[in-house]
Amino acid sequence: MKIILNQDVVHLGEEGDVVEVKDGYARNYLLPTKTAVIYNKANAALFKSRAAAIEKRKAEKRAASASLKERLDGVSLTITVPAGESGKLFGSVTSAMVQAELQKLGFEIEKKKIEVATHAIKMTGTYTITVHLYENDLSHIKLVVMSEAEKIAAEKAAAEAKAKAEAEAKAAEEAAEAEAAEAPAEEAAAEETPAEEN
Repeated sequence: MKIILNQDVVHLGEEGDVVEVKDGYARNYLLPTKTAVIYNKANAALFKSRAAAIEKRKAEKRAASASLKERLDGVSLTITVPAGESGKLFGSVTSAMVQAELQKLGFEIEKKKIEVATHAIKMTGTYTITVHLYENDLSHIKLVVMSEAEKIAAEKAAAEAKAKAEAEAKAAEEAAEAEAAEAPAEEAAAEETPAEEN
């Protein structure tokens, strides 16, 4: 069935595009949800009259997509999940979980635009997640999946490193204070010596 899209549809086309789809997909989803209209002369003429407005919206979407891509490309997510000693997860990391993590960072991205390798991650490790933006724009996000035990170990190591750094800073500060206290005593001793010689 030939249809005209009323809005952008992932993996199908953009608003105003004329596409050929299976009859069932059109009748059961695209037409009832007003995502598309049947292609005929009247609808084609209607979309032709709205072409300038559609192009303007597409330009705005391209600009927003480029801005979002810049911000997303630097993002690194960490998801902590229960896992066994071998690193096999009790469950899996899905695009919904990635979407929730992105939402915490202020990114509003539809779940269907997030592509998780093999649809669900079942092992701890580092992965690259692909986010489909507008048209052919893709953004790649680094995703670190760690077990709860690894997170606890990492937090403990970070706490120990912080405590060590604080102890070193305190020792350096005390040494500087002691050095500062010794300097006036040495100056006073140096001043007293010439007085005695006179």
